[in-house]
Amino acid sequence: MIQSFEMVAKTLYGLEEILAEELIGLGANGVQIGRRVVNFEGDKELMYKANFCCRTALKILKPITRFRANNPDEVYEQIKQIDWLQYLPPEKTFAIDAVVYSETFTHSKFVTYRVKDAIVDSFAEKNLHRPSIRINNPDIQLHLHISHNECTLSFDSSGESLHKRGYRIEETEAPLNEVLAAGMILKTGWKGESHFVDPMCGSGTLLIEAALIAMNIAPGVFRDKYAFEKWDDFDAELFEKVSTDDSQEKNFTYKCLGSDISPKAIAAAAKNVKNAGLSKYIELKVLPFQEMQENPGTGILITNPPYGERLRPNDLMNLYAIIGERLKHVFPGYEAWIISSNPEGFDKIGLKPASRMKLINGALDCEYRQYILFSGKRKENI
Repeated sequence: MIQSFEMVAKTLYGLEEILAEELIGLGANGVQIGRRVVNFEGDKELMYKANFCCRTALKILKPITRFRANNPDEVYEQIKQIDWLQYLPPEKTFAIDAVVYSETFTHSKFVTYRVKDAIVDSFAEKNLHRPSIRINNPDIQLHLHISHNECTLSFDSSGESLHKRGYRIEETEAPLNEVLAAGMILKTGWKGESHFVDPMCGSGTLLIEAALIAMNIAPGVFRDKYAFEKWDDFDAELFEKVSTDDSQEKNFTYKCLGSDISPKAIAAAAKNVKNAGLSKYIELKVLPFQEMQENPGTGILITNPPYGERLRPNDLMNLYAIIGERLKHVFPGYEAWIISSNPEGFDKIGLKPASRMKLINGALDCEYRQYILFSGKRKENI
């Protein structure tokens, strides 16, 4: 009998619904959307698929226990009560990471130490050999999530965050998180039925994620390890089946076109594109946005311009004005999507957004705005 169990997929703020759709598409049951998480149920094969195929998941967790605690000592007592011998053989190594959103728990590292102490002490009290801590590449990765006083301890089936696909070998300053890039694309509904344009492409993350989406290539193809591969119940044959199934892949007859004012950025993008094996589908050129004179025909434009962290304000406002002017004159008939944390910059674009949504890029609260670029005057197209 196939055993189904509860899982939690972590994601970035604003991408929860997209991730839920991905999980349902893979066959997940009992899907429930939370804040930065999606809870779901499925079997071991689904756990492997969620890690390998989900573009907007950061981690896939398998909960062990849930409890309430108001301080680190209460966490210690709850964790110590668990029969760790059934989860953590003494010869195994383990590591713990903690994510804390709480007014009462102010130091996540201290909570981590208390969890470690509880596990070690539970073995010591039974006069058993204690498992060892190993920070890098442990046999068992544990994850503690605390929201206010609600605590969840889970096995981390992913290990290193799933946004680290493995194709990026060079990057520019503040590169776009791969999960955020994929989520931005999926939110537009684009699936590869037209050209994809990024005129400020940096190291090429949006272009690569777009090409993978267009051809329905799983993001896990570049990754060389997952935490679940060290679990005692790892089914290598089943994972081989999941990771080699290319039956859903599609042809992509359009292009992903990237440009940037920086030769260094384009050189980095070219290396990443080549490493991803996508040079046939992605074209790159050094070209300032203000010099762009023509679009490649039917398409969508998605870009992540500078927000003002390094450019002088005058330069930055001029850039956003250029973005608005070029969108209007070079990309009529397009949908354009722009992410930024700079409200004044959006004002300088001078175009009315058709929709807007909140996303978070790193630590920055951003808006992601859609512009429908009509030919001629807007009122003539309403």
